[in-house]
Amino acid sequence: MRILMAGVSGFLGVPLARRLREAGHDVTRLVRRPAEAPDEASWEPSQGQIDPALVASADAVINLAGAGVGDKRWTAAYKSTLRSSRVDTTGTIARAISHLPAADRPRTLLQGTAVGWYGDTGDRPVTEDAPAGRGFLSDLCRVWEAAVRPAEDAGTRVVLLRSGLPLDQDGGLLKPQMAIFRAGLGGRLGNGKQYVPWMSLDDWLSAVEFLLEHDEVSGPVNVVGPDPVTNAEFTEVLGRVLHRPALLFVPGFALQVALGGFADEALRSQRVIPGVLSKAGFQWSHPTLESALRVAVGQAPSTAA
Repeated sequence: MRILMAGVSGFLGVPLARRLREAGHDVTRLVRRPAEAPDEASWEPSQGQIDPALVASADAVINLAGAGVGDKRWTAAYKSTLRSSRVDTTGTIARAISHLPAADRPRTLLQGTAVGWYGDTGDRPVTEDAPAGRGFLSDLCRVWEAAVRPAEDAGTRVVLLRSGLPLDQDGGLLKPQMAIFRAGLGGRLGNGKQYVPWMSLDDWLSAVEFLLEHDEVSGPVNVVGPDPVTNAEFTEVLGRVLHRPALLFVPGFALQVALGGFADEALRSQRVIPGVLSKAGFQWSHPTLESALRVAVGQAPSTAA
């Protein structure tokens, strides 16, 4: 396929673009600067600007753009950045698709979003039909997903990638924990009872490929592993994989001091179930947390490299 892709420089975008090229797809990367390579194209999402011809030439568009949720403290200014970096990019792509003649529109739009949609679900399992929860991330996901509607209304197949926490030692949830555990300081967060919606990076990449190719799937899809675990379980397994103790814990008030507003989200429980992927027949290569962590830390072969 000819694929137009935004968010290609991030933790997920880099390996996904590589994986898609290895599969034989032609990937054009959207960049917010003058294009410097044959596979790059410039756009200005903050101004709502993208070349319609770029969009018309694509069979599929993948949008993973957005500032990192855990990269900075949640000041009012950074909350605004988190929102605009998602809504501006999504809206720009969706409107460009909707303005094209029907024959020129991409067949598929895979739109990144997050399991933050569900808010705190406690120990209650939730699938894709669950309503949005409460809190900043839930509100962010609500406006983020709403921005894609022009493309959906125009007849393009839209898949909302409600991603959990892909595991890889080079980024995401796992990278900051690796140094802590290897120093012997690992432990659970808060009471450890909150559920963690993990997924191996290998399986996340495979799931995106699967959704790109399966035209019968549309709407929200929980891109997570089949067996969510509590933070206490996650901590115990990670300590075992790294051969390090995991006896400590970080109390909630300490997280508040370190993370500010993001601490509330870090302590939320999200027992998210991949209902759509399971029903569609997707097969996980790493269905258990231990197998996912072993490939993430390099103790088992990875297909993401």
